[in-house]
Amino acid sequence: MPRRFWLHTVLIAASLVMVTPFVWQIITSLKTLSSATTVPPSLLPEGHWENYGRVFDLLPFGTQFLNTVIMAVARTLGQVLFCSMAAYAFARLRFPGKRILFAVILSVLMVPPQLFIIPQYQIMSDLGWLNSLQALIVPGLFSAFGVFLLRQFFLSLPGELEEAARIDGAGPLRIYWSIVLPLARPGLVALAVLTLLWSWNDLFWPLVVNSDPETMTLSAGLASLQGQYQTDYPILMAGSLLASLPVIVVFIFLQRQFIQGIAQTGIKG
Repeated sequence: MPRRFWLHTVLIAASLVMVTPFVWQIITSLKTLSSATTVPPSLLPEGHWENYGRVFDLLPFGTQFLNTVIMAVARTLGQVLFCSMAAYAFARLRFPGKRILFAVILSVLMVPPQLFIIPQYQIMSDLGWLNSLQALIVPGLFSAFGVFLLRQFFLSLPGELEEAARIDGAGPLRIYWSIVLPLARPGLVALAVLTLLWSWNDLFWPLVVNSDPETMTLSAGLASLQGQYQTDYPILMAGSLLASLPVIVVFIFLQRQFIQGIAQTGIKG
């Protein structure tokens, strides 16, 4: 009993530490700029709900929200499809050079993503895709991490079902689509949630390829609210809170499948 008590005490304390920035964001979004920058800071909100309305006045929030949704959903669907196909091939199929090719894909994880910015920008420029949604979407349709994550999950699935399907005359594509994908739902959900969060919060790439406010995402639009000499923190916090709510709701509904998928990827290597 004392051990469980202290365990729960530590968990509650850690939860409070983790939720503190979110609570502080809400409190700051309801203040004026002068009270938000007062030292020592005030711990009570002041009820300035008009800060949320000013976000829509300073930014094309609806357009940028739609751009973010399209980019995040397209990237998520693309990674779930393409990464699962590649992961199934590496986990279940036999072909020459499989180990070498998988090692090459994994080597991408050791390269800082900033090194890819210049060549990717040059490709988008040559294609005439700057200031467009496809420039935001296409580079994020595939990831080495997604292949690795799903390969580990596919390796944990029983092979007897695939053998039975082969006896019944099913080919690799039919086995992948009708047997492997339904069994891999937790892993697919885990990858989908991770990709959605990464895409929703992506800032650097949208700032590089899109300079038009009408084609920016929310992260890039909110970054434009930061001034060189002064930043209206209540407005920025209000916009950040509005931008965070959709992904928080998605994670709440999918957290069980997400945790299950992450846990099962390490069962078999």
